[in-house]
Amino acid sequence: MTDLLIKLFIKKEYAPPKAREKYGELSGFTGIVCNLFLCVLKFAAGTLTNSVSITADAVNNLTDAGTNFVTVIGAKISVKPVDKDHPFGHGRMEYVTALIVSVFIFLMGIELGKSGITKIISPESVKFSSVSLVILMCSVAVKLWMAYFNGKLYKLSDNLSLKAVKQDSLGDCVSTLAAAAAMLISAFTPFRLADGIIGTAVALFVLKAGIDLLKEVSSRLLGKAPSPELVEKIKKIMLEEKNILNVHDIIVHEYGPQKIIASAHAEVPSNLDLMTAHGAIDRVEQQISKELGVMISIHPDPVAVNDVKTEKYRKITEEIIKNYDPSFSFHDFKAIKRGKKTNLVFELVVPHGYGKENSEIIKELREEFGKRDENLNPIIIAEHDFV
Repeated sequence: MTDLLIKLFIKKEYAPPKAREKYGELSGFTGIVCNLFLCVLKFAAGTLTNSVSITADAVNNLTDAGTNFVTVIGAKISVKPVDKDHPFGHGRMEYVTALIVSVFIFLMGIELGKSGITKIISPESVKFSSVSLVILMCSVAVKLWMAYFNGKLYKLSDNLSLKAVKQDSLGDCVSTLAAAAAMLISAFTPFRLADGIIGTAVALFVLKAGIDLLKEVSSRLLGKAPSPELVEKIKKIMLEEKNILNVHDIIVHEYGPQKIIASAHAEVPSNLDLMTAHGAIDRVEQQISKELGVMISIHPDPVAVNDVKTEKYRKITEEIIKNYDPSFSFHDFKAIKRGKKTNLVFELVVPHGYGKENSEIIKELREEFGKRDENLNPIIIAEHDFV
């Protein structure tokens, strides 16, 4: 069934943006049909058995149909082309859609929890119905298929919204199995609190799934750090250019899937003429765009090479910094003579979460340079890495 639906809806000639839209639409429309069907069945079963777990599960399916509709809308908006107000396109709408789905999951967990606690405080009899049990087991089968279906669509499209829908379907499987267990325990044992306790446990499971999704999606929207693999690939391509000596300050911004904007600083020999340096930078930018699909802007930093004095002071600086903390690094180093004083200008990279303020680090390092040579005047700009 899964392969048949993909074959019918996703044409081979679709370009990647169009294909992503169609994957989202396929997931959304399939989910709407399945969830509305399950909602009607479970509502009937909940009414017959007087089970809050089953009735809540029916409402959950109705909510899921709404989130599936949101997925369809998000898929259509995310592939809209760039315009005056959105020069980087609308790709992040995919993350907004996933955020909405995760909020729905979270809210559903709260509602299930309230119903479960109410049942614990004021337990009611749950009627057993073989028809209802069959309905619930069919629902589990449908939701398992939907989880597999959306998981496969997510792998094919890398659409985060579909991952959220998959997680939602798995949560529904657990809640439905729990509702069936509560019905059986309440009907065939004197333990009347089973429906409320199991309903509350399911609520905690759903809440955790919602919180995990909220964290992941929020991270994307806030500006998640790029993958180490992507950063290393960018560095590798840049350093393969013979006129680039080193790379630092790589910054990566993601404006939705397949829309990555980056910038970096490339150290080039200071004695290189402007046209040659520009040609090297231009070649690297084009290669990164071609191989990685990343639009990158590279800033050249001139570095003095074969300069004895500069190398002398660079080694002194490296020694002092490594003695202070081996996890620190520095770049953009310049040694500038000013009368008796020598200004050592450089940018210091401080690891994230370091226990001291930048101002305190700079003060302590300046003291270390002074101990080495009172004529050394370090001018330090402290920063954190962006990757």
